Amino acid sequence: MPLLILIAEDDPGIRLAVNDYLEMSGYSVIMAENGEKALLMVEKYHPHLLISDIKMPKKNGYELVKEIRQRPEFRLLPVIFLTEYGSKEERIMGYQAGCDIYLPKPFEMDELGAVIRNLLERSQIIHSEMRFSSGKNILASSKIEKPNHSQVRDLIKSLKLTPREQEVLVLVAKGYSNIDIGNHLHLSHRTIEKYVSRLLRKTDTNNRAELIRFSWEHHLVE
Repeated sequence: MPLLILIAEDDPGIRLAVNDYLEMSGYSVIMAENGEKALLMVEKYHPHLLISDIKMPKKNGYELVKEIRQRPEFRLLPVIFLTEYGSKEERIMGYQAGCDIYLPKPFEMDELGAVIRNLLERSQIIHSEMRFSSGKNILASSKIEKPNHSQVRDLIKSLKLTPREQEVLVLVAKGYSNIDIGNHLHLSHRTIEKYVSRLLRKTDTNNRAELIRFSWEHHLVE
């Protein structure tokens, strides 16, 4: 299941160009032409990352991100500001509003791609560690013993994981993006996307964070 990115940008040329680049990079993309619509889409779709312009109609980027950060479920949502505003004061306003990265226009797509991969990998690891810590507390309180190697092998067999799927699972658990996994295994990111989708289906998980938690809790990865 590809990671979902929301683009909030009133310039249709930039919006479509970024959309095309992200889809070519293996992400799912949704778009909003103003801050008001972007806020509704954040609430409805819970994207994994937000790319936002600052100067937008109805609700500017500063207002959008401030409102998002007031909601507990979105406090860790990675946010990139794309804007023509380049002064130090305006950058400070952006960081105070809650953005993670401030990328001035014009920007290079490969730089945007590197920033996105970095933020998403970090975000996925943070969420996974938080959930894993919670899971460890539950396991500890219920005194569930760590399964032995035979039990782990039996689980892998019951899940019908192929050797390649196990390789992909290990790299997903390390926080690698689909593109990075593809480079490591010399496969296309589209192929990796299919492997990740199979892993989600076989483990009955909904996203990469849940998949990582499942693999750690069941000791499928070290």
